[in-house]
Amino acid sequence: MAARPVYALWRLRGYLRPYRFQLTGMLLAAVGTTVAEIAVPLLSKSVIDGAIAHHHKSQLVPLGLAAIALGILAATLSMIRRWVQGSAVADMEKTIRDDLYAHLQRLEPGFHDQWQSGQLLSRATTDLSAIRRFTGFGIVFLFISIMTFIAVIALLIRLNWWLGLLTGVAFAPVLVFCTRFERRYKVLARRVQDQQGDLATIIEEAAVGVRVVKALGRRRESAGRHDAQAGRISQTQVAKARLLGQFWSVLDLVPNAVIGVILVFGAIAVQHHSLTLGGLVAFITLALQLVWPVEALGYILASGEEAATAAQRVLEIFDTPPAIVSPPGVPVPADRGSLRFENVAFSYPGSSEPVLRDVSLELSPGETLVLTGATGCGKTTLLQLVPRLADVTAGRVVLDGADVRDMPLPELRSAVGCAFEEATLFSASVRENVMFGAPDATEDDIEAALTAAQARFAYDLPWGLDTRIGEQGMALSGGQRQRVALARAILSRPSVLVLDDPLSALDVHTEEKVTRALHGILAGVTALLVAHRPSTVALADRVALLSGGTIAAVGDHHELLRSEPEYAALMSMATS
Repeated sequence: MAARPVYALWRLRGYLRPYRFQLTGMLLAAVGTTVAEIAVPLLSKSVIDGAIAHHHKSQLVPLGLAAIALGILAATLSMIRRWVQGSAVADMEKTIRDDLYAHLQRLEPGFHDQWQSGQLLSRATTDLSAIRRFTGFGIVFLFISIMTFIAVIALLIRLNWWLGLLTGVAFAPVLVFCTRFERRYKVLARRVQDQQGDLATIIEEAAVGVRVVKALGRRRESAGRHDAQAGRISQTQVAKARLLGQFWSVLDLVPNAVIGVILVFGAIAVQHHSLTLGGLVAFITLALQLVWPVEALGYILASGEEAATAAQRVLEIFDTPPAIVSPPGVPVPADRGSLRFENVAFSYPGSSEPVLRDVSLELSPGETLVLTGATGCGKTTLLQLVPRLADVTAGRVVLDGADVRDMPLPELRSAVGCAFEEATLFSASVRENVMFGAPDATEDDIEAALTAAQARFAYDLPWGLDTRIGEQGMALSGGQRQRVALARAILSRPSVLVLDDPLSALDVHTEEKVTRALHGILAGVTALLVAHRPSTVALADRVALLSGGTIAAVGDHHELLRSEPEYAALMSMATS
């Protein structure tokens, strides 16, 4: 269950601990600024009741210089406070963002399948910005406002006890009104933040799928979907603005009404000699200093609710524990490459139907096994169990005699190289994409991997291997993306190579070249491939037919063509 918003914000307080000295200095500077600002009205009282009333002109210059000094001191301390708090909260925001990104990287692919990318993006950007704004300014304003209110009311009571108490009591209704505002505003704050996450998803999908949108002539429909969501955000924002407008109008009214009351009753107090003229001027000037703390209350509460809701949304990510974790202190077996599936079963969370049932397979070191079957039979799922992109729900996957769940994840994933049918490339250069799994590779290693994957086209790009290929590698064709991804898997030099239909986007001539090159690369490497074409199946030492989530048959290509009608039908469809 999600943490309550205010409690969620309180739970993030640990991120402020490294900056406690800066924050202490910031608060001391805020105290000094407030004291200097409050002292100015008291100086004006001394000027009126002393220097002017008693014609002591010699006191005017020292008092005037003291007022100027207090003004300079207040400005200097305010500048120091803003600089310190700005630096501290910016570092705090970066730390939370780094931790959030690291936690997202620890979470398994199944988590990311269930979440909209826009929702994750909004939590890592706009929500953390809301927390930063409140931590840097809202909390400081709250502290300054409370301190100013208490100090000013105490001074007003000292100047005239009954008029000071009247001033303090006149602000009491604001507290009741603030409570009602807070209850209504937090609902709108959460709603608009969720809606902004949905809008970010729509924009991202439209940008990534722009070719599909244009090719199908769905620009207006896509724009309509965006406009509808943007309209919902606009309506919520207007509702927030309306509520804030009502709240701030009351906050504006109360202090101004109080000033009016002070003018009337203060004049009466002067007539009855219970307050001096200088005291009345000081009283009014001090009372005017209450206007800002009361009006700032609206910003503080609004900012606080947005930050608390943002903290709740961020903790929804932090509170999700990784389902796939690295066990401590278990050594990785010797690099031999034997792979075994023992009675493996797998079901997706919340699904009653298993995707895989009682799958048993064994690959000897250096053996190439091709996995084939109809669409949706669980081939890709079975491959994802090897590098632990998902974990078995029954049985076990054994690499070199050890359950993969007992191996440290970094070592396991360096031993298992992967290339998927949907080639994922990053917004970087070809070189950076190919070296992603092997940062220490030499130029000769890179060239060999690109040559084996028939990806030497990269050298003919405008800037060669340093050419940036755009988000998702969209500057390349589908076949080119697959070949770069295959080169990346080859370059990592794994002991086990897992390839999920890596040649599906290639034409038959390029596929033939890649297949010939893979014959040499796979020698000595244990390889598990998903394939449908007979030319790719020819790479295999053995072929396994997956049907209905279980292994229906294992043998060589020609044997299965004779004995398994389902396999023969799959191969005939692949060649038709």
